[in-house]
Amino acid sequence: MGYHTFDADRADKLEDARQRYRFLSAEELLWALSPDGDETVADLGSGTGFYTDDVAPTVDHVSAVDVQDAMHDYYREKGVPENVDLVTSGVADLPFETGSLDAAFSTMTYHEFADDAALTEIARVLAPGATFVVADWAASGRGTHGPPVDERFSLTEAASALRQHGFDVRFEAERPETFLLVAHTE
Repeated sequence: MGYHTFDADRADKLEDARQRYRFLSAEELLWALSPDGDETVADLGSGTGFYTDDVAPTVDHVSAVDVQDAMHDYYREKGVPENVDLVTSGVADLPFETGSLDAAFSTMTYHEFADDAALTEIARVLAPGATFVVADWAASGRGTHGPPVDERFSLTEAASALRQHGFDVRFEAERPETFLLVAHTE
């Protein structure tokens, strides 16, 4: 299950605000992160930087992490905010110091990387009390948007996996096609 990677040749589709905000609004993401302005944050699976651009004005620094250089190329052409750096890396091998991030978020990409190695790595790079936000396609969805249903996780599976890796899940919501989790490191 999982590990579907979005085709970089279709990157333009990731910039459709009407479609993207239908499943996760900027306001909802910012509510989940609750930034106070001085955080160092990572967007895990940043793609074209669509949601990175929403978070960047509210924090000190964002690392836009994506496994595909082509996605970073697209973001460069679009224009990268000054407080954002582009990091080409898989989530299981993040190039950050232990405890160096105040928050991390994954928007519609959890299904691409969710395994023990990646979750252990996320827990490693987050500081104590840091926030981890996951919004992803739900296994309970119809599958008319996002990856095929058999490549998705359920809210229960994702929350359980986070708990097994030391996260305190503080908010869970399942919607028609997606779920939202807000967790903190202990």
